[in-house]
Amino acid sequence: MVLRSLLFRAGAASVLGSALALAALIGPASAQRRDVVDLELVLAVDVSSSMDEEEQRVQRDGYVQAFRHKSVLDAIRSGTGGRIAVTYVEWAANPVQTVPWMIISNAAEAKAFADRLASEPLYTERRTSLANAIDYSVQLLETNPISAVRRVIDISGDGVNNWGDPVTAARDKAVAKNITINGIPLLMNQGSQFIDAPELDKYYRDCVIGGQGAFVIPVKTIDAFAGSVRTKLVSEIADLTPVQVPGQPRFQLAQATRPAPRAKANCLVGEQRGFGGGGAPFTPPNIP
Repeated sequence: MVLRSLLFRAGAASVLGSALALAALIGPASAQRRDVVDLELVLAVDVSSSMDEEEQRVQRDGYVQAFRHKSVLDAIRSGTGGRIAVTYVEWAANPVQTVPWMIISNAAEAKAFADRLASEPLYTERRTSLANAIDYSVQLLETNPISAVRRVIDISGDGVNNWGDPVTAARDKAVAKNITINGIPLLMNQGSQFIDAPELDKYYRDCVIGGQGAFVIPVKTIDAFAGSVRTKLVSEIADLTPVQVPGQPRFQLAQATRPAPRAKANCLVGEQRGFGGGGAPFTPPNIP
C-alpha cells in the first residue's frame, strides 16, 4: 500500500491541474465555452482505513475494467450526443480528485481514462465522510466547463458517515441542484465493528442516495464487484433502470414502492457511535 499525503494531492494545485488537463483534452477554443455532453459523472470511492488493500484494488480494478468493456462504451454511444464527462474522486475524511474530468466518446478515450486510473497508486486515510465526498463532488460538477442534461454522483463505500456534516444535509443540497446520487454499499467486511453491515445497504438507501431514478446496488462479495460496477455504469450512462442479473446483488431504487411500512435507517449512527463524528466539514479550495 502506498500512503500519499493529501496535502500533496489536494488544494488549489489539484484543482488547477484538473482544469488544465480538461482544457488540453477538449482544446483551447472549447475550453472557453461550456462543452456539451450527455452526462457528467463523478465516481466517488471510499479509501478509508476500513478498506483493506485487496478491497481497494478490487474496487479500482472494477472501474478500470468497466471502462475497457464494450457494454460501457455502447452505453456511451447510445446517448443523444454519444459522449460523457467523467472524473474519479477518492475520499475518506477528505476527498481528492484522483483523475481529472475527461470526456469519453470512443474506445480510445475510454481506454485513456482507464489507463490513467490504473496508473495511480493506492493510498488510504482515516475517517469516513460521505458528506464531504458529496459536497466536493457537487462543487466539481458546478464549476467545470461542461454542460449536461444529467449530472450524477456515484458513491461507493463500506461504512457510515462519521466525520463532517450529516450526510443527509449533503444529499439534500445535491438533490436540490438536480443532481442524482447512486450508491454501491460494500458489505464484504460484515464482521467489522466499524461497519454497519449487513444494514449498510439500508443506510445508503435511506440516508445517502437521492434524486431522479436513484438506486443502490449492494455488493456482498469481492467477486461480485466488477459485474456490479458495469451494471451500474451502463444504467447511469444510458439512463436506464438497472437490469437485475441472476446471481448478482439486487438493486434497490430510492423511489421503490414498498408493500408495508418499515423502520428507516438511523442516518446519524456513525456520529452516535463516537467514531469521530463532529469533525469539521471539508472546505474545497476556491475555483476561479
